[in-house]
This record gives sequence, C-alpha cells and structure tokens, in this order.
Amino acid sequence: MEWDWIWKAVLIVVAGTLLLRIAGRKSISQMTLAQTVIMIGIGSLLIQPIAGKSVWVTIGVGLILILTLIVMEFIQIKSDKLEKFLTGKSIVVIEDGLLNETNLRKLRLTVDQLEMNLRQQNVSSMKDIRWATLESNGKIGFVLKEEAKPATKKDIEELKQMLFHYIPKEKQADFSDELFVEVRQKEHKTNPPKHLR
Repeated sequence: MEWDWIWKAVLIVVAGTLLLRIAGRKSISQMTLAQTVIMIGIGSLLIQPIAGKSVWVTIGVGLILILTLIVMEFIQIKSDKLEKFLTGKSIVVIEDGLLNETNLRKLRLTVDQLEMNLRQQNVSSMKDIRWATLESNGKIGFVLKEEAKPATKKDIEELKQMLFHYIPKEKQADFSDELFVEVRQKEHKTNPPKHLR
C-alpha cells in the first residue's frame, strides 16, 4: 500500500496556505471577480495531486495563478481604465431617495435584494438615502440625508451649548465627569452617606 498520499496532503495544505497568504487577506465578500476566479481555480487545482497528478506541477501552477493575480492588481493601481475593466466601478442605485431603475436593470439587481442589503445596514427607508451605490465587491455603500443621520457626540455638544445660553447659570447641570474630578481634587463634590464613607 502506498503512503505517499499522506505527505502530498500535508504539502498541499501547507503550499495552499502559503499561496493564499501571498494572494492577500481579503474575505470572500471583498474579492474582485479576478480574485474569486483565481481562488476557485486554486481550490480545484489543489485536490489534483491526490488524484494522481504531480504535486510539484500543481504547486507551480498555483504559484503562477497567484503571480498572475498580483500582476493584475499592480496593473490596476497604475491604470484607471484597466481597473475599470477588470474590477468595475461603483454604480449609483439610489439618488436623493429615488431608485435609479436604469442602473438596477443593468446590474440585474432587484428592489428586494437592494432593500435586504439596506436593512442589514440599519436603513429603514430609501427616502432617507441621499446616495447609494453598488460597489465592485458587491456591497451597498450609502450616504444618508442630513435629517436622517444619527446625532453625533459633536451634535449633542452643540445642542447643549445652545441650550445653556437660554438656561440661567445657577440652574445648569454640571455634566463634567464628576468621578474623575473628585479623584483629581481629592474630595467629593457631594458627600456620600456616612455609613458608605
């Protein structure tokens, strides 16, 4: 009985891991079309040595596939036209709360699929979206209209400042970090009950 399949299997796992490490760390959802094709090709290729093909030829072909992918990625960095051809560009699917039906048809993207993607990103209404695009990795990117954006800490601070102009100083609450101020001043601002001191 031949036992060479054991070392072949170990070598394939190690070589496959190294090849995919060279290819990059993007998750499946972030891959471009070329990257996805290469990864599927490598997956199919790596099983060949167990079926009797040469393990070294398999690793060599896998290396050539990865090097081709790396060259294609460098070319995309240098040429915007080739990047557009190989990877594609973002395409607008919503403008000012309205669907861009022409682009949806070109992309073969249904309204239900678009809505599903938006729901997964906590968007409850398309009317709240200023712009939405389908990115080259298949994800939906969007910008909310000003009135639909959640309040930021800066917004809340500005609101507090506006309110404090209308509230007399003696009635303004102290919103400072009291516990940290107490540590710095080495005394309590409000004394705790005697049994807890």
